[in-house]
Amino acid sequence: MLEEYFSDLLILAIPLRNKFRGISVREVALFRGSSGWSEFSPFLEYGDEEAAIWMQAALEAANSPWPDLYRDQVAINATLPMVDPAKVKEILAGFPGSRTVKIKVDDFENGALLVAEVLEEDAEMRIRLDINGGWSLTQARSNLLEYHLRFGNVFDYVEQPCATLDELAEIKAEVAIPIAIDESIRKRLDSDFSTISNYADVAILKWQPSGGFKAAHRIAQEIGLPVVISSALETGIGISHGLALAASFADFNSACGLGTVALMESDVSVPTTLIRDGFLEVKRREPVDFERYLAAPERVAHWKQRILRTLEHIEGRSN
Repeated sequence: MLEEYFSDLLILAIPLRNKFRGISVREVALFRGSSGWSEFSPFLEYGDEEAAIWMQAALEAANSPWPDLYRDQVAINATLPMVDPAKVKEILAGFPGSRTVKIKVDDFENGALLVAEVLEEDAEMRIRLDINGGWSLTQARSNLLEYHLRFGNVFDYVEQPCATLDELAEIKAEVAIPIAIDESIRKRLDSDFSTISNYADVAILKWQPSGGFKAAHRIAQEIGLPVVISSALETGIGISHGLALAASFADFNSACGLGTVALMESDVSVPTTLIRDGFLEVKRREPVDFERYLAAPERVAHWKQRILRTLEHIEGRSN
């Protein structure tokens, strides 16, 4: 089964420039299909059921043509991990020309220091906060009010400030900053999304976690909110499919969170996935200069077993 689906399989372990999402090395599986290269890279803590959604996206991109595209480049937001404010200038330099920055935020004070440092570098920068559902309703209410009072109307939105829809509904009704949702979509893909506008103003979609191009468009149509396409910390191979997803929406003009290759030690794809003048080119990409990032034999064995389990999970679900 592995040889049937996964041609030219590469398992890579790429160091990150700064710890992001709790990891310092990104492990991914790259493979070639009839339409080109694709990527399967669910995070290590994800079980087979969730990984199967990512596999659906990976196989579709490898073996099917891209959807119709409406543009050949996509505007990109900078992505700022939770780092020492002294590193902000260096990290933003990896996103040349970006006019929007998404900041990963945990506690209020450290997040505020990062916002202040970004605005010190560029007072016209638009700010997006990403909480990953980490605040209680009380924390979200207090923190977002304070952010608004301290910094004014610099915020595009705050992404997933609370974990539950009921909490999001209360926050949406009370705070001036628009609400975006991510986990409330990708962690409940079999839900009815027709009432999401009661809880949020913007929908964050990601190529792999959504299940691929067709699934993402179906979700977007059901949600009926403005969409922002973001990455799942993929290599340039996965990012190329995220760019295609963004370019496949006819009415779309928002900066996307698809510049995260800049957070890795090196790009491993051609054409390069590094930002120029705030944009990335929409093109299929192929792996290059990856030899130094080939994973250790035990990690290769781990990923092969994971791929087999995920394929078996998909096959069992379809029977």
